[in-house]
Amino acid sequence: MAGRGKHRRPRTNPLSRGVAIAGTGGAALTLPLLGTTIASAAEAPQSAPAVAQSVDRAAQPKSLTYTVTKGDTLYRIADKYDVAGGWKKLYKDNRSAIGDSPKLIHPGLKLKVSTTKAAAAPKKAAKSSAAKPAGGVAKATQASAKTYADNLDGWIREALDIMAQKGIPGSYDGIYRNVMRESSGNPQAINNWDSNAVKGTPSKGLLQTIDPTFQAYHVDGTSWDPYDPVANITAACNYAADRYGSIDNVNGPY
Repeated sequence: MAGRGKHRRPRTNPLSRGVAIAGTGGAALTLPLLGTTIASAAEAPQSAPAVAQSVDRAAQPKSLTYTVTKGDTLYRIADKYDVAGGWKKLYKDNRSAIGDSPKLIHPGLKLKVSTTKAAAAPKKAAKSSAAKPAGGVAKATQASAKTYADNLDGWIREALDIMAQKGIPGSYDGIYRNVMRESSGNPQAINNWDSNAVKGTPSKGLLQTIDPTFQAYHVDGTSWDPYDPVANITAACNYAADRYGSIDNVNGPY
């Protein structure tokens, strides 16, 4: 019995057997731990698409309808609403409504505007109107808030205020006299029969300017539409000042 006992394989402690197995296939026991770490790390980014989705939704442009007012240009509208692609994109989206010339937009024209800050513009305007500047700034605010009647009298008075700021000479009577001779006070008047029309540049608007003259003497801050009453008056008076000294000196075709 004692001899047999020497050759009997010693009973292995369950703990030491486990250690032996771990030593032989240690990677097998390590992998589940490593796999758990990788799995938990891989789960974290799953929330990223949701964040990206919300950002995309927030940045998605919104479409609104804008009604053109006096003095508007495509550049100003695109800048006001931060249109991606600027005035060229705005023109492209509305070419069927505007026509072949992006410079000619009429008051009352409705444009489709794609913007990401449609709600921000009104708030900004409200903030500036609520401010109470002092001194010279206060006077400038009061001047900009001045309103004019939407008729010949109002157009002439608004034009005269702009002309005074730009140093362009002219009087109410001088403008009125020439307007009545040229268009009878109709801002949509157009001459399709004279020599200018034959050349392809018909006279337009209150003071019957042709497009090349209107564009050359256009006054900053007014519309690029020659049919716009104020823009037409100021451009014509600017031209008359350059050629005749003042619109007051014009008493016939000019």
